[in-house]
Amino acid sequence: MNFDEILAANEEFAKTFKSSDLTGRAAQGLAIVTCMDSRIDPLRVVGMKPGDAKILRNAGARVTEDVLRTLVLAVHLLNVSKVLVMPHTDCRMASGTEDQVHEAIKKASGIDTRSIEIRTVTDQKAALEVDVLRIKSFPFLPSELEVMGAIYDVRNGKLEKLFSRP
Repeated sequence: MNFDEILAANEEFAKTFKSSDLTGRAAQGLAIVTCMDSRIDPLRVVGMKPGDAKILRNAGARVTEDVLRTLVLAVHLLNVSKVLVMPHTDCRMASGTEDQVHEAIKKASGIDTRSIEIRTVTDQKAALEVDVLRIKSFPFLPSELEVMGAIYDVRNGKLEKLFSRP
């Protein structure tokens, strides 16, 4: 799909657009940290609709400095009171080491990316526990913020709850 096709598709989308009454606040008080993988439809996974939750996406669903910065804004200004950290099965960021991913990028593009941190994981459950604790211990987020970590299975659509911190 080229950009002209994307703009044409947007014209069709805009003809039936019905979300103009939504605000920037999370109506259901939820923020979801998940992967950029297009097999994941975060709102549908949790039975919500546009306007209900804030969606933060990156490779591997990792809690990075930018995710923490965004959560501070979402919690203090946009009605977020609970966070779901939701990595998924069959994730490229959990299928090799940092060095292996850098080598794959170099092989594919010729570009040496070793100066950036990719944040691969060899143990998704351990990484998820660290990410949940990272949110709970971040000093600019309230102690009463609820945080849950669950892995989304891209084969059956189910969430496996692993960690919950009230």
